[in-house]
Amino acid sequence: MMNYRVIDKSQYYRKGVYRHFTEDCKCSVSMTARIDVTELAASSARRGSKFYIDFLYILCKVLNSRDDYKMNYLWQTDELVCYDTINPIQYVFHEDTETCSPVYTSYYEDYDKFYKEAVNDLEKAKKTHEYGLSASDHPNWFDASYISWMSYDSLNIELPDGYLYFLPIVNWGRYREEGGRLMMPVTVRMNHAIADGYLVAKVFKLLQDNMGTIQ
Repeated sequence: MMNYRVIDKSQYYRKGVYRHFTEDCKCSVSMTARIDVTELAASSARRGSKFYIDFLYILCKVLNSRDDYKMNYLWQTDELVCYDTINPIQYVFHEDTETCSPVYTSYYEDYDKFYKEAVNDLEKAKKTHEYGLSASDHPNWFDASYISWMSYDSLNIELPDGYLYFLPIVNWGRYREEGGRLMMPVTVRMNHAIADGYLVAKVFKLLQDNMGTIQ
């Protein structure tokens, strides 16, 4: 279920920034940093759970904790809206065709429920090779993609110039040991109209703060 409230742009706390980056300079902000996932990897191993799904849960929890990360632009009505909840589009990779299928998963605050549903969604998607992306039917879903083949240093997501896409796009790669800790690259892309460097950097801080919340 998708619910949202319309933001009064004349009262929006970032109205000056919003006007500038939706009219004068339409652009996005993309940042890559490494986060310490040592604690999360250890807790996933203790539980026998999938690290990927555990991180996805924490990512959803972080992005749903602040209105700035749940914004969208409705071009049909020229409205700025904030969703009650945003959900992840995860992906399943098909080894035989070397293609991916998007997997729509709903976010639940209850970890056990989210984990069960996310795993079930992945298993269902493995049975089909259809791309099946349907953004119009899933307006409050954000892209969450795991690049499992490497631990990268930088990544940039390009969208067409002037395209006012506000939902977060998040990628992450394999973690690797650095100085006795497990460090994982994460890339966060947001539209500059609703997020600046502080708000993007805040995602990384919140992710790091939540690494030990699943026991």
